Amino acid sequence: MIYFNCDYTEGAHPEIMRRLNDTNFEQTVGYGEDEYCESARRRILALCGNERAQVHFLVGGTQANFTVISAALRAHQGVIAAVSGHIAVHETGAVEATGHKVITLPSADGKITAAQVRACYDAHWNDATHEHMAQPAMVYISNPTENGTLYGKAELSAISAVCRECGLKLFVDGARMGYGLASPKNDLTLADYAALCDVFYIGGTKVGALFGEAVVICDAELQRDFRYHIKQRGGMLAKGRLLGLQFDTLFTDHLYFEISRHAVDLALRLRAAFEKKGWPLLYDSWTNQQFPILPDEVYERLKERFVLSFWEKTDEKHTAVRVCTSWATTEENVKRLIEAIE
Repeated sequence: MIYFNCDYTEGAHPEIMRRLNDTNFEQTVGYGEDEYCESARRRILALCGNERAQVHFLVGGTQANFTVISAALRAHQGVIAAVSGHIAVHETGAVEATGHKVITLPSADGKITAAQVRACYDAHWNDATHEHMAQPAMVYISNPTENGTLYGKAELSAISAVCRECGLKLFVDGARMGYGLASPKNDLTLADYAALCDVFYIGGTKVGALFGEAVVICDAELQRDFRYHIKQRGGMLAKGRLLGLQFDTLFTDHLYFEISRHAVDLALRLRAAFEKKGWPLLYDSWTNQQFPILPDEVYERLKERFVLSFWEKTDEKHTAVRVCTSWATTEENVKRLIEAIE
């Protein structure tokens, strides 16, 4: 079987494995205060163009999400997200388990708009009984979204402007940020994220690392005491150098961007094959996730050789699936799937 169901089926990029092995018996201080973490921080902050930002390394995306959100919000506050947002549907209520409501907004493609954020904020404060409801205090988006769609610079800038006008923190989940940055439709840079967001994270788990996410905090208020929150939430890895070394490797010689582009290029070949066959796409994704709507008999035949993710039934005879490439997907396996499609 050939797996196209997600982008974290493989281990780690060989260069990361080599460096982990080469440094295995080195002695360093713990808890992310070693020289490898410092080197990775310098590399990331240089790309962000913000030397005053902080970079913290956490093990996974869910851990990063609930640690950041719980650190940013007071007990009575909630976070705005798309109804399909990862924190709303795929994290077992991790954010709400910390005591903070996820306030969901309708979305057809995984994105929300600045107008929706403003309307949500106004609706709360215009309600005479607003103190009986969770107060919106943060906006959470992922880029790319769960549906592979992208926010452009104009969209992110508009959301950022509303957040600053209303006093809302803006948090971007970047679990697949590398694949977004590598998309031919992308017009954002890490420097743009640093300028427009209060906090965001750069995903490693799905983009070449064994595990790990790099949380970049630009907001001075949120920077204060953040390591306390990491420790309290169980996220302070004693052997923190294992995280720092991975990101130091990914951000050496443009490796992160190169392997992200590899995944996107292969995904777009698959997109072209689906379109050539006349199979529509559920979402207009230009990243490493593609969502073709397949005739059910075709889906059953493909499942004999390929592992795809069921997404939803679109009617009685068709099924939308997710087809995912990654930094490690081979051209040979993509060729086999295209031949099967044809």
